[in-house]
Amino acid sequence: AWAGIRARGGGVGRERWLPVAKAVVVGVALLLVFGGLFASADAAFADLLGGLVPDVSVGEGPLRTLLFLGGSLLALATARTAAAPHRWDRIKSRPGKARSRLEWSLPLILLDLLFAGFNAVQLAVLFGGYDKVLESTGLSHAEYARQGFWQLLWATVFVLAVIALALRWAPRGTPGDRRLVRAVLGTLCLLTLVVVASAVRRMELYVDAYGLTRLRLSVVTMELWLGLVIVLLMAAGAVGRRRLARAVAGSAAAAVLAFGLLSPDALIAENSVTRYQQEGKIDLAYLRGLSADAAPALDRLPEPRRSCALMGIRDDLRQAGDLPWYATSLGQYRAREILRARPVTASRSECAGLGAYGSRHE
Repeated sequence: AWAGIRARGGGVGRERWLPVAKAVVVGVALLLVFGGLFASADAAFADLLGGLVPDVSVGEGPLRTLLFLGGSLLALATARTAAAPHRWDRIKSRPGKARSRLEWSLPLILLDLLFAGFNAVQLAVLFGGYDKVLESTGLSHAEYARQGFWQLLWATVFVLAVIALALRWAPRGTPGDRRLVRAVLGTLCLLTLVVVASAVRRMELYVDAYGLTRLRLSVVTMELWLGLVIVLLMAAGAVGRRRLARAVAGSAAAAVLAFGLLSPDALIAENSVTRYQQEGKIDLAYLRGLSADAAPALDRLPEPRRSCALMGIRDDLRQAGDLPWYATSLGQYRAREILRARPVTASRSECAGLGAYGSRHE
């Protein structure tokens, strides 16, 4: 009898504390991941966390151990998949088990508070503490901007993963449950949009200082698309999730199409020529690797920099030879016309003498 009473009492106790323990563990894990990203992204936020969290130095041992374990698990998973491939078309997705309100909401509320704190620091720095942060870190405006972009990009990606898992295990039995889900996740989405805006602004500052490249244009486009996905998630929370997957897939296709129609190489060349006209420097070595779409903008450069920038496009067109009209792009046609009207005149040795950045002051 006593054993039965202990079993029943222990069972009831476990039902009470286990969900709370799970929620605390998940919440701490989220705070560590996102707090680490935000601290490495922004020196002011790192200083704030440094004042709240004790300074405990454990060296690189735990990090290396974690990386080793993660790499080992990835290698084992890859080997397992290669040895016994899954039939992905036969896998059925089962709905997740709904969690209690406390177990589900506590980690997400902690995450909301972390995002709110980070955004508050960003606003405080923007309205008065920017120069102080730069002075304390020794970074330039561009270095400070670049330092945090990648961390904020990964934070956006991880938020989408968190939201996907949260929706899978969300309580949905009562109208109150559904209101709680919309409130907590809606707040997280709004705060994440501020993070997206901060990331885009950082890349804008970096491009102003160092110019536009394919990588920089690609990642900022990716960040903007992730922001659009978050907006779609918010809309789905308001009107229903039936068409969410189609909307996300359609937005991805539209983003890829728009990226191609905008002609990234033409934008890069236009930005580089404008910066040369303002600052007197241009990265000729990088521009020589652009496609024929860049020719109209590069044609505006003065000689011999014009010829040095167009030299790579000329070589590519020569290697391609005469193509039929249906195999020739508009960019290639324009580049051929430009080079026919004004051929490349500078020699490779003359271009080498300009230096990698073709400064007109050299």
